[in-house]
Amino acid sequence: MVGREGLKSESEDLDKCFEKLMVFGGGIRGTKMESVGMIAEWKDIPMELLLRIVSLVDDRTAIVASGVCSEWRDAICWGLTQLSLSWCKNDMNNLVLSLAPKFTNLQALILRQDKPQLQDNAVEAIATYCHDLQNLDLSKSFKLSDCALFALAHGCPNLTKLNISGCSAFSDTALAYLVEFCRKLKYLNLCGCVKAASDKALKAIGKNCNQLQSLNLGWCEKVGDAGVMSLAYGCPDLRALDLCGCVLITDDSVIALANNCLHLRSLGLYYCQNITDRAMYSLAYSRVKNNHEIWKSVKKNRYEEEGLVNLNISQCTALTPPAVQAVCDSFPALHTCAGRHSLIISGCLSLTSVHCACAVQAHRTANTLLHPAH
Repeated sequence: MVGREGLKSESEDLDKCFEKLMVFGGGIRGTKMESVGMIAEWKDIPMELLLRIVSLVDDRTAIVASGVCSEWRDAICWGLTQLSLSWCKNDMNNLVLSLAPKFTNLQALILRQDKPQLQDNAVEAIATYCHDLQNLDLSKSFKLSDCALFALAHGCPNLTKLNISGCSAFSDTALAYLVEFCRKLKYLNLCGCVKAASDKALKAIGKNCNQLQSLNLGWCEKVGDAGVMSLAYGCPDLRALDLCGCVLITDDSVIALANNCLHLRSLGLYYCQNITDRAMYSLAYSRVKNNHEIWKSVKKNRYEEEGLVNLNISQCTALTPPAVQAVCDSFPALHTCAGRHSLIISGCLSLTSVHCACAVQAHRTANTLLHPAH
């Protein structure tokens, strides 16, 4: 919570800002004025100007400003749509409980924590009052239980971005329930959600969230081919998928993604040691096989022409250079050259001969400089 000294400091800062924003005849002056139309007191600041001022300060100051007077409180509570409380190192739970009934128009709420503070009753308050919420970050909320997800399912159906990474207590039953109601999800971070991220939950996501574009399943060891294939079939607009540490998946998952997710640009397969050349060739050939569909997308958005721009196959020790080189050749945005590593192959000593086109050209240029023709 904001301490007494902090409140005093913030108030003094607001006083200084106010002195600089004395308005007269459309101009801004720093001296006192006595003419008609001058802002003489804090409460006289028009709502539009107040909200503009609030948009320029940090969220802690905005909360303090809401306590200046009733007019400010009503204006800020009505106009504030984005709020981050990550600066709160202690007692975040009580702060959320006190603010949720006031800031009912919030669309984005960041509650990322260094140490777990949030409890279910705070998330239930958010779900009760903040029905327009679209972006919610609850990462590292170790104390939350399934009750929090059940509450969000009923209270925040407009969520498009949800980060619950590190929330290891959530079950796959609660996650499957959530996505039945929150069908607008586009960005979902489940990294480290070892109980929630299972094939059961992924099947529910594939069934209900066909707008999904980004999903992080890092270190979710229960994820298998059945779940990833359900995603591939149900979420054709998937752009980024992190499967790092998902040790159960095989080539079947990658093949399904290559064949169905034509917009896929980032794929993380770190430590997926069951992945073989078959998966790499499916990615490479999908570029050719789906060329017609890709070019139809290019007419709408030229960025789609790039295809894969990030691929992490570190520690995938079963892969061979020809297969990985085929992928690199098919997707020019994948780089192995210094400073542009987007094809990550660390831990795969057998792949040191794989190079992107510009790395090969740089090598040739260096050799020419070192050994000029006589």
